[in-house]
Parts: sequence; structure tokens; C-alpha cells
Amino acid sequence: MTNQAAPFRYDHVGSLLRTEAVKEAREKHQNGSLSAEELHAVEDKEIKRIVQKQKEIGLKAVTDGEFRRAWWHFDFLEQLDGVEGYETKEGIQFQGVKTKSHGIKVTGKLDFTTHPMLDDVKYLQSITGDTMAKMTIPSPNMLHFRSEVDEDVYSTKEELMKDLAKAYQKAIQAFYDAGCRYLQLDDTSWAYLCSEEQIKNMKEAGVDHRELTKLYAKAVNDAIAKRPEDMTITMHICRGNFRSTWVSSGGYEPVADILFGEVMVDGFFLEYDSDRAGGFEPLRYINRDDVKIVLGLITSKSGELEEAENIKKRVEEAAQYVNHDQLCLSPQCGFASTEEGNVLTEDEQWKKLEHVVAIASDIWK
Repeated sequence: MTNQAAPFRYDHVGSLLRTEAVKEAREKHQNGSLSAEELHAVEDKEIKRIVQKQKEIGLKAVTDGEFRRAWWHFDFLEQLDGVEGYETKEGIQFQGVKTKSHGIKVTGKLDFTTHPMLDDVKYLQSITGDTMAKMTIPSPNMLHFRSEVDEDVYSTKEELMKDLAKAYQKAIQAFYDAGCRYLQLDDTSWAYLCSEEQIKNMKEAGVDHRELTKLYAKAVNDAIAKRPEDMTITMHICRGNFRSTWVSSGGYEPVADILFGEVMVDGFFLEYDSDRAGGFEPLRYINRDDVKIVLGLITSKSGELEEAENIKKRVEEAAQYVNHDQLCLSPQCGFASTEEGNVLTEDEQWKKLEHVVAIASDIWK
């Protein structure tokens, strides 16, 4: 297999089902019967176990499964300078289910001085050996997309995004200094920009869909503009993933020219496990031979294993629009975007990842 740089021929998005030991420890910590230090020790032990499991499966990049987080995005964003977490009246609505109530708000000027996840990076680096450690954080767009903003602090979205990009530049350098060489920006805002229903809602609200698309592309490019040359930064895009449900539908066509033609990440992890993501035609806008497209053809929402031959056929379909050598394979999302996790067992999760490795190894011999 010729692909020796991240993202790899077989890769994964990042989050993993929280183990029973972690769930029990977090519950005890929340009710006051376990100290923060004791919780941390349990997390350390379980992260070490799942890292070893990922290595045994053969993955070339391993994560900490986001085991220390409750949410894939809020845990990072609310620790930025100028951001606060708070309890909302309602959670985020998915198909037939809501998340627990939580939100973030911008109450001061955005900046990055330090962050608890820097220690997470260092710990992961310390236990991976010669296997690459991958870290995931939300895209800068998620702060604009999911937060309430004090207009006395930021009167325009352009001002907000300018400071946010600077904060992310500092964060990326800090993660690099902590040892991170493979960083992924998770971003669900693009899925809303692909949704016909959401585009209609934007028009009715007086929001210019194309203007917002360009703003989000610029935000990512500005955030990664000063990244070190030997640091890989990818972006993962999905349509929602909570307890195996979803939020939005729609192919990439409404944003493809800007997303694939102008956003300068090193790779795109794309949801393609259902027809809600549309076809591969939007990949025709890929105009760089140094960007990798990680096809999320394996679902993380159920334990049922896909037919290998069907996956191989779909990879060949995608190769009609982008060079076959630029393609990779992964699940469409993580297995636990929040600590609740998707509706499958840990054993089924590992079999899914083994399936990804086996199929990709057969495609790219």
C-alpha cells in the first residue's frame, strides 16, 4: 500500500464507545463519590487499553476515543478564552431524539492561552509508540454555528471570525508543540449548508447561503494558515450522529465548488454511508492532487457489516471523479459523538474497524 502519510488508506474519524469503566467512573464523579484525580486515572487506563486495541487491528493512526469528553465540540469550545458553557432549556433535535441540554455563548473577546486538552495530547503521544496519534477538535465554524454571541462584544460575524481564526492559529501551534502531528477539524455546519430544507430556512430568515458558505471556507483557511509544514490537518463532515440518529440530509453539490475547490485542508473525511449524502459527482471539484478524500462508506450507526464487494464498487464509482490514488476508506463518523454513544456494542465497533482495514487492504494492495 503506497499511502504512507495521513490520512491513511484505512482510517477512522476518532470517537469510540465509552467503556463501562469510564461510564461508571464519570457517573461516580458527577455524584461526588469519585475525585477528579481518580476519574483521570480510570480514563488513563481505559485510553491505554483502546489505543492498544486500535494498534492490534492495524490502524496506522490511533485516537483516545474522546474518552475524556461529554461532547465532541462543546468540551473544546467552552475552554477557549471568551466562551462559556451553560445549560439550555432544550437539547439539539435529532431524528426522534434530543441531546441533553447544553450550549455555549461568547461573552468576551476570543483568544487561546491554554487548554486542558493539551494534556490529553501529551498523554496520547506518550502511549502510542511508533503509531501516529490523531487528535480531533471542532472546526472554528462550530463556534459561530452553535453559540450565542454577546453583540456588545462582537457586533458583526466578520469581527468574530477574525478573532476566532487567530485563536485557532494559537491552538494549532499549541497542539503541535504538545506533539500533535495529525489534527482533525470536525464540522457539521457544512451539512446544514447542503440541506435543501435548511437553505430554504436561511432564505426565509434573510441569510445569504453563498455568503455564509464563503465565510465558513475562509474561517477554516485562516485558522490553518500558519500550521507547521509537517502537521496534517483534515476536516470531517457529517450530517449528525447521536445515538445512531441524524439531523440533516442533502448531497455536497450546494457547497462543493467552494468546499472542495477552496478549503485548503490536507484531507476530507466525508459521510457516504447512506443516500442522504447524495452521490460522488460533487467530488469533480477536487482540484488538487495533494488532497485525500476519505470515503465514509462504512456506517458507525449500526453493527451490521456491509458487503465488501459493494464497498469496493462504490470506491470505483468515486474514482470516476477524483484520482483513485487520492481515495481512502473509513466509517462515516465516530462511534460516540457524545458520551452516550451509538447503538451498537463495543465488539461490533471493533469489527467495523477491522472491516475497514480488510476492505481497504484488498483495494489498495
